[in-house]
Amino acid sequence: MRTTVGFLSQAEGTVRAMAPEVPSDGATDADRAPIRILLGGGIGAGKTAVGEALSDRGFSVVDADRIGHDVLENDADVIAAVAERWPAVMVDGAVDRPRLAAIVFAEPAELEALERIVHPRILSEVARRLTTSTFPVVVEIPLLPLAQRAGDLVEGRLLRVAIVADADTRLARAVARGGDPDDVIERMAAQATDREWASWADVIIDNGGPWAVTEASVDAIVEDVRTHG
Repeated sequence: MRTTVGFLSQAEGTVRAMAPEVPSDGATDADRAPIRILLGGGIGAGKTAVGEALSDRGFSVVDADRIGHDVLENDADVIAAVAERWPAVMVDGAVDRPRLAAIVFAEPAELEALERIVHPRILSEVARRLTTSTFPVVVEIPLLPLAQRAGDLVEGRLLRVAIVADADTRLARAVARGGDPDDVIERMAAQATDREWASWADVIIDNGGPWAVTEASVDAIVEDVRTHG
């Protein structure tokens, strides 16, 4: 059951029609299951900050990006597949992620090839964590195709939250974290746009302004989930 929610923006700072319906008599077990939250957005949008805010409020946060890093470091089948396709990214038997990123973010076909290798493993672990936790789980996801597929794993109530911000703000944040400007711009170009994230989402949080406004939006989501979820 998809939850219908509103739009959260820096200008409005409010939630409109956000509350999911409380299961009525005859609801299935899936309807009564805790809400699963998918938290998505591009590089520099602020997913991590929002995820940390939700974690501070007691939510269980699963970072799909970290799972992806772990897969590239420890999954023997994935490492072998990467080595076969991109032997130049292997250093002492390990995947050099910066070298790999330089290749795949410069060429869409190469990025798609990497996603075909890695995404099934990420989704398998996400599915495991979604099904083993009873408390509302937040899955932080950096890529729209992965977020779309993760949504298919949820049986029951799903809340999709997109974090957006203007391009200049995102670039500045990513560079401040140590990213190379040209590399960040290349990654932004390879990722979904804010408009595409908005089309996917049930809730949009504009994180391009003061953090206090974003935090108020987070609190609204938390209150809604605790009241109805």
